[in-house]
Amino acid sequence: MKDNRPAPPVERPDLTLPCVILDRPQMAENIGSVARVMANFGLRELRIVNPRDGWPQERAWAMSSGAHWPLDNATIYETVAEAIADLNMVYATTARPRETHLPIRTPRQCADDSYDNAQKGLKTGLLFGAERAGLETFDIALCQSIVTIPVDPAFQSLNLSQAVNIVLYEWRLKIMDAPKAAFTQNFDKPAELDKLHGLYEHLERELDAAGFFFPPEKKESMQRNLRVALNRAHLTEQEVRTWRGVVTALVKGRGRALLKKDGN
Repeated sequence: MKDNRPAPPVERPDLTLPCVILDRPQMAENIGSVARVMANFGLRELRIVNPRDGWPQERAWAMSSGAHWPLDNATIYETVAEAIADLNMVYATTARPRETHLPIRTPRQCADDSYDNAQKGLKTGLLFGAERAGLETFDIALCQSIVTIPVDPAFQSLNLSQAVNIVLYEWRLKIMDAPKAAFTQNFDKPAELDKLHGLYEHLERELDAAGFFFPPEKKESMQRNLRVALNRAHLTEQEVRTWRGVVTALVKGRGRALLKKDGN
């Protein structure tokens, strides 16, 4: 099934290349087609979330037309949150914003952003949803931006590999037109997303204990709105630690207030 030939050389060792993430892909042929597109446009890291028919699948290698390296080294995850945990920035490709208020980018704007991230050594993910259902709203809320392909509203359906092709084509144009020198700048990187997700869980757990999520039927939308707001801030790891300290201090303060009340 697998081809053990070495992968082609990396053309731009000065860039931290984006990875492609497929959420719940249904057909091995589509996964193979995505690998072929990745090879066409110089990306190599493929992450697959909960593929419908399991992994590996021979038909993916057959459909890749020799672009074996993204498939050989693909990593499999149970959830989107796990797949993006070590990344700094994730762009969710979807035709519909779906009740989130994240920045919306075209594929060209996404390429501009991704190139800036790549120069800075940030780990970026390009997230694509399942063929039929697309991305879940809760998973979109874990991302920092939405990428919408400007298709005709009368017919918005795109094949999975077509969508990947359009986004990666713009990436390829960007790196071909950009100067070769590495970009250096002193800056604080956004926190890896597993650290940010830890803040989400910490904050939501304490808000739940305080009765914030009321009425209960609105809890999910309230959580999503909180996560989107925090995502837009692009918090650094130090800022995440600070906010977790804020939450902890407020909880301790609440405990002291209860003790004082009981003492009276």
